[in-house]
Amino acid sequence: MKVISTNLGKSTKIQWNGEETTTGIYKYPVDGPLFLDLENVANDTISNRTVHGGVHKACYLFSSNQYPYWKEKYPALDWDWGMFGENLTVEGLDESKLRIGNIYKLGTALVQVTQPREPCFKLGIRFGDQKILKEFIDHSFPGTYVRVLQTGHVTKGDVLTLAEESKNPLTIQQFYQLLFAREKDKKLLRLAIDNEALPPGKREKLKKFA
Repeated sequence: MKVISTNLGKSTKIQWNGEETTTGIYKYPVDGPLFLDLENVANDTISNRTVHGGVHKACYLFSSNQYPYWKEKYPALDWDWGMFGENLTVEGLDESKLRIGNIYKLGTALVQVTQPREPCFKLGIRFGDQKILKEFIDHSFPGTYVRVLQTGHVTKGDVLTLAEESKNPLTIQQFYQLLFAREKDKKLLRLAIDNEALPPGKREKLKKFA
């Protein structure tokens, strides 16, 4: 897995349900490295810290391999890396193989895979169509958030090197599908509840389905 773009966003005003709000989803490639801090990416914009940023969502990674699929669905958009609000566009990132809890050396930082991205209306704003939310859920390649275990810089061209593989086999894609499934797979539920890399709140909510 290799970083092919580092992206940052500025606060952008948008209209939603007749009211003005702001978003940091409009991210674009930058020339320099990004500094991964413990709860956010330095110089990036987080408009709503109740759902973005923090220990378990310090940085968002999305796969460049998924871009052709979405470009075909939305050909009229002005495409560039960062379209999904990701800080790092990563070549070869595969959510069906990426274990929650895996630890990677990334540039001078050390990061841990924590949870998939769950789309909100702001993704629909950027794409100009709220139907992308359901499409994004159905496609099941949501990218991943990471926890920063050791702060450091990440530059275009850096490679994610596996430092420690999670003993829990639950993947980002399996957990993502579990979140939205009406009928919860009991085996996956147990893996999720037992996975200490996931945010405690998410694990606790899943216990009612176990």
